[in-house]
Amino acid sequence: MPAARTAARGSVCADASAVADVVVDATVIELAYRIVDVFSDRPLAGNALCVVVDACPEPLMAGIAREVNLSETTFPTVTADGAYRTRIWTPGGELPFAGHPTLGTAWVLGAGRWEQTSVGATVTVDVDADGARMQQPVPVLTAYEPDEARTALRLRSSIGTWTGDAAGMRHLITVTDEPIDELTVDLDAVRSVAAGAAATTTAVVRRVDDAHLHVRVFAPGMGVAEDPGTGSAAGPIATLAHDVLGTATSVTIRQGDEAGRPCRIEVDVDPSGPYVGGRVAACAAGRFTLAGVIAPRPAASA
Repeated sequence: MPAARTAARGSVCADASAVADVVVDATVIELAYRIVDVFSDRPLAGNALCVVVDACPEPLMAGIAREVNLSETTFPTVTADGAYRTRIWTPGGELPFAGHPTLGTAWVLGAGRWEQTSVGATVTVDVDADGARMQQPVPVLTAYEPDEARTALRLRSSIGTWTGDAAGMRHLITVTDEPIDELTVDLDAVRSVAAGAAATTTAVVRRVDDAHLHVRVFAPGMGVAEDPGTGSAAGPIATLAHDVLGTATSVTIRQGDEAGRPCRIEVDVDPSGPYVGGRVAACAAGRFTLAGVIAPRPAASA
């Protein structure tokens, strides 16, 4: 449980964009957190995740996610033996589901089998000392007009573009046979193209060989210019590559090298839904000390 103590009035940490909707008193809330690096066997690589392990008041979540400024921050609550629900926030807003936050959160909670419930999906996650693996819902893949995505990604050519929908998330996925390691994308155009497709992320995929894919994923609309490792997109991407490019049912996705955070994501394509997993490394632990309880402003009396 979070610790609370009294502080001098006027010492306030609040979400400035929500000031009109909150009131502040003189209580200090302390919340324990851990930072883990997902899709990596060592710290300071992979995709970093902050897991707030104490119960967090909802009005604090967006502000904490922006303070941490990682691609995602999670707020899990254990609801039963082997089960928890979670909220998943980026610096730009809340997500219904996400891949590396699912794996990293379950890993922080401990070894075994967990059932995670978020807004977008309920998934099963198997955890051991080295990492975690989950099964995602079957993705729905739909061909999409490729020209705008190809232009925004600054590709000369593409094999095609698809939307991949699963667990309340939509990814706009462009497949190319061009090298993508030196792409310099137009982030404003990527934001616009993703919004037009109602997609959270825009991904570009290149087949390396039958068992390896090179992937880059951009989500400027959520406050993440380039995501180092996108587990929620990995299932739809591997399924699409298997269907369109004929890659193997078991593939390794290489992502994040260009962002300085190399990730390796293991995916097994299955008719009942893809399995997505990887290694997880502990990186840091600490406490938020927040002066001022932030709570919803009481409704005005009629």
